[in-house]
Order: sequence, then structure tokens, then C-alpha cells
Amino acid sequence: MTQTVYKGLPAWTLENDALRLTFLPGYACKMASLVSKKTNREFLFQSASPVLTVPEYGAPFSDYDSSGFDEVFPSIDACPYPDGTWQGMPVPDHGEVWAMPWESVRAPDGRAAKAFVRSQTLPYILSKNITLKDNAVLFEYCAENTADEDFKFIWTPHCLLACSPATRLLIPDNLTQVMSVEHSTKHLGPWGTLHTYPLTTDVRGLKMDLAATEPRTVRNCEKFYFTEKNTAGWCGIEHTDTGEKLIYEYDADKVPYLGVWKTQGGYRGDYNLALEPCTGVYDDLYVAHKIRRAAVIGPKGRCEWKFKMTVN
Repeated sequence: MTQTVYKGLPAWTLENDALRLTFLPGYACKMASLVSKKTNREFLFQSASPVLTVPEYGAPFSDYDSSGFDEVFPSIDACPYPDGTWQGMPVPDHGEVWAMPWESVRAPDGRAAKAFVRSQTLPYILSKNITLKDNAVLFEYCAENTADEDFKFIWTPHCLLACSPATRLLIPDNLTQVMSVEHSTKHLGPWGTLHTYPLTTDVRGLKMDLAATEPRTVRNCEKFYFTEKNTAGWCGIEHTDTGEKLIYEYDADKVPYLGVWKTQGGYRGDYNLALEPCTGVYDDLYVAHKIRRAAVIGPKGRCEWKFKMTVN
């Protein structure tokens, strides 16, 4: 592991013969870059700005760079905490931890790192161990409930991926229906509209392949969730022009739901997509609790899960 500077911020680089990973310890220990050393492909979406700014707690996510891999916890959308002692406590946009200072430690062997964050408003500690081995990076998470009552949360890896019209989603065959949750979409209709996957008919009556990526010029956004649990515990993308793949593997029992975000020039002109395995739906912790689809940790309990990214 080497210490360097990335877009104006102190950074750590973990690398081996296959991959080069860059983390920003002062920016919530986010992963800012994932490069295949074989092809020099950058898999993560990069901000056009040459300098990144560390956000303050509770900042609107849209005011910042929206690049790389941010942890989203304990909600995706801003919402009130749903119940118990902390009922009504505001949870910020994209959760708390992407805009909080983390404590981090680098392993002496240069192939691993550890980081954790303790909330000052809600009863939890979130930690992650990061290990680079061969062509994969493994994240081992632990959410610890410090309260004497249940704690509810949603976690997802908000990992924005660089894409092109040659990029396709790789999804287990048993997932055949999605629900739209993005109001600004031009194609999929309002929140709650159901579509078959991957082939569907959009609101204009035109055939549409949801596994495909549209060009930036369409200026469209989509967010949808698969309506069935992803019991296979994997998903991914393929860049069909080169055959390169990025595969996610994770604990299907702990992270049972799968969302997909695409902005094809529609959000700030950005062009990226995100596969978002998540512990609860649909973006809003308050809603997830009401429909019994939030993750729950018992009093003084812990929840652990793994998330692996493999480049092929």
C-alpha cells in the first residue's frame, strides 16, 4: 500500500499484479478508483472536477462529486428514523456515513485496510475490512447496534460504474420483473410501475431492453428494483466491446434485494450506472420499515456480511 494524493485529497493505493485500488481515508474511506492493470480500464465513474471536496455531515449528495464507491447507510433517501427512542430523527440524503469522518488503519502487508465510523445521532458503529487478493477486492462489513432496542437500517454499495452503450447488466435468470422508483424516467413510468425484465414495453409503447445501456445523448434516468429477492447472491456488468466483466458476490440472506440505477446523461449530464445490492427496499428506511423490508439488528447485536468485486 502506498500513500499518495488523488484529486487533491490524501489517498491510499492498494495494488497487485491485477488491480489498483485507490481509497480516500479523509472522505469516508470511499473507493475512488478501481483499475484493471491488465487493460488499464477504470471501472468506476469519475467526476469531471480535478479536485474533490469532502462533504459536511448532512450535506445533499447532489451537491458533491457523485463518483466512485460511497457507503450508503442507514437509508438511501432522506427520511425520519422509523420508530423507538430515535423515532423522527432525521436521516440525511444517502444516509449518514458517506459524509462522516471514518477511522482507518492500513495493514502492514499493503494488501488490506480497516475502517469504522460511529454515528453521533443514531445507535450504531459501521466497520469494514478491505482485502485485495488476485483479481478481487473483498469487503467484510459489520454493523453493531449499541442500543438496548432494535436498530433498523438499509445498506447498499453506491458504486457508480463507468459505462458505454456496450455495457450490459448481468443478472441471475430468476429475476424477471422490476418496479420503477425514479419519477424522472422517460421510459418506465411513475413509482410503482412494473415491467418484465430484461425485455419490456416502455410508456411510449416501444420495445426496451433493460439490460442495455443507452447513449448519454438520451438524457434519461432510471432506478428500478427487482421485485423478487436475489437468492443467487451475485450480479455484474459486461463491457461487450472488450469482454471485460465486473462481478459482485455477496451474502444473499443478508443482502437479499437488488436495485439498479442508470443515469444516461439525465442527472447533471453524468453517464454511469450502479448495481445496488441492498439490505432493504425501497430507498427510504421509513418506508422499508413499514413494509417489513428493512434490516433489523437486535439489542446490542451485530450484523455481518461480505461483498466481493471481481474483475474478469
